[in-house]
Amino acid sequence: MNVIELKKVALQSGEFLLQNLSLSVKSGEYAVLTGQSGGGKTTLMEGICGLRPLRAGEIWLHGQDVSSFSPAARGIGFVPQDAALFEGMAVREQIGFALKLRKSSDAEIVKRVQLLAEQMGIEGLLDRKPLGLSGGEQKRVALARALSAEPKILCLDEPLSALDDETRYEMIELLKNLKGQYTVLHITHNRHEVDQLATQCLRLDQGVLTEVD
Repeated sequence: MNVIELKKVALQSGEFLLQNLSLSVKSGEYAVLTGQSGGGKTTLMEGICGLRPLRAGEIWLHGQDVSSFSPAARGIGFVPQDAALFEGMAVREQIGFALKLRKSSDAEIVKRVQLLAEQMGIEGLLDRKPLGLSGGEQKRVALARALSAEPKILCLDEPLSALDDETRYEMIELLKNLKGQYTVLHITHNRHEVDQLATQCLRLDQGVLTEVD
């Protein structure tokens, strides 16, 4: 079953225009999207997540046309390139944010936050605020926050950028544990990430989106 499907999508960012983009990602695939810098990869991901309106075409998730759905209604966990953590919130509040919006019980939030903190190896950071966290720690918090509402789709925009080699390796191992549990779309320029993680390779070049070996 195709979990993510784009049908002749057009998106615009300023004067930059993407047109006639189509793709499909099946359930459980770890799809990695590569391509030249400034080629529109982030614009495409923002369109899938509902953060950028379509100029044309349709976006289907789990067999449903979600082109007019709000971001919250699409069931996607999104990690932006800069992590975009909330400056005034402690880590535990960051992770529980989506659950609080969904009006989950306090007990449910505490349980889910603790589980994700353990999975991400950030139990000792729960009472810290973003200022002073390392790049790798911020990425782990952002990933935990994206997973908190138990999405079926993960969209990761260069989640391992600006990390040192050791931290990148640790994060790759962490992401490997997510393979098969979620349908993932992951933007990267790093060939090692492609080799280690991808079950499906996509490339966006000169406005043309293709699947590659």
